Amino acid sequence: MPAPISGAGYSMGFTSETRSNYLRGGLTFSTAYDTDAATGANGRPVSELSYSIWPTISLDQTRSRLHWVLTYSPGFTFYQKTSGLNQADQNLAVDLKYQLSPHVTLAVRDTFQQTSNVLNQPYSDLEQPVSGGVSVPNNSVIAPLAETLTNTANVNLSYQFSANSMVGATGTFTNLHYPTQSQVPGLSDSSSKGGSAFYNYRISKMHYIGATYQYQEFLSYPSVGQSETQAHSILLFYTVYLKPTLSISAYGGPQYSDTVQFGLPAATAWAPTGGGSIGWQGKLTSLAASYSHAINGGGGLSGAVHSDSGNVSLRGQLTRNVSASLGGSYASNKLLEALPGFNTNGHTISGNASVQRQIGERLNVQLQYTRLHQSYSEIAAISGVPDRNVGAIRISYQFSRPLGR
Repeated sequence: MPAPISGAGYSMGFTSETRSNYLRGGLTFSTAYDTDAATGANGRPVSELSYSIWPTISLDQTRSRLHWVLTYSPGFTFYQKTSGLNQADQNLAVDLKYQLSPHVTLAVRDTFQQTSNVLNQPYSDLEQPVSGGVSVPNNSVIAPLAETLTNTANVNLSYQFSANSMVGATGTFTNLHYPTQSQVPGLSDSSSKGGSAFYNYRISKMHYIGATYQYQEFLSYPSVGQSETQAHSILLFYTVYLKPTLSISAYGGPQYSDTVQFGLPAATAWAPTGGGSIGWQGKLTSLAASYSHAINGGGGLSGAVHSDSGNVSLRGQLTRNVSASLGGSYASNKLLEALPGFNTNGHTISGNASVQRQIGERLNVQLQYTRLHQSYSEIAAISGVPDRNVGAIRISYQFSRPLGR
């Protein structure tokens, strides 16, 4: 199934790392230094040092009709100065694919996260892939040190009714919640839900074309009233597989939106939407990149936005025991409708680099640096700390056991 309709991200694993039927576990200890964690009483940035510990358990199992991966990583984060933010973290992910019949496949994905710092997480480079889908949650607005709960779910049902033709339907749901609103002045809870139907046709061994209709509802809950946007899209897409592990996709079409926001008249608009992506898995190198222009949820802003976003991720094996990764992203968010004083347009630019070394069979040491710049002058939670530099050291003990052997 091509990337625009699969709902899955590009894997950053190498082809040599593709294995299933394993029980994996481990323990990760991390210490991170944030140069601009908050704004002090004098208006200057305040640095922060944190310590985290995350046990992790993962089950990857394949059967004749079923493949599923369950990953759970609870944790504890302690802050040296702002001890009031000390909390238990939760990270849970489920990815299931079930063959209901020889030609019908059900895919379910769900992730839940509770954290006080989204820039310091136990994820490896393999677990945060770039997505080439036509519907991707807007996670570009990043709160400073604040408790955040996020949940994203995706269900996909496909039916291959001939050798070269497939139809299907997809449902999506996202939720963003800030339990302590005083930690994030200017940001709002938000949620979205939607559904789509698609037709996919294989022209030849390498070339796929198709069309999809998509409906989305975006809700935001600012301090005054509520914002609701309903969007309808009709998109054409094309994917070429230059190799089984190298694909390029593009999609585009019209998008219609209807926005109702407290204190403003209802507004409707037509706008173009489109994007593209590339994914490559090599034996010792992997690359993924994507771009999207669409109406999307605000991700913490006071309403739905016109969003332009791009992401790139590169991972490579430098030596037998040393690997490195680079990543970058850009997002520009412009509100569809805004009350006076709530014009929270802005952009986010981020980049990260990491190097990790395997020591023996089970020990891993990783050095990571993240640079974040956000320009949202009317959001108090961000305008005081628009730039953040985070350096982290992680030491992980990991084990794996084959299942059924």
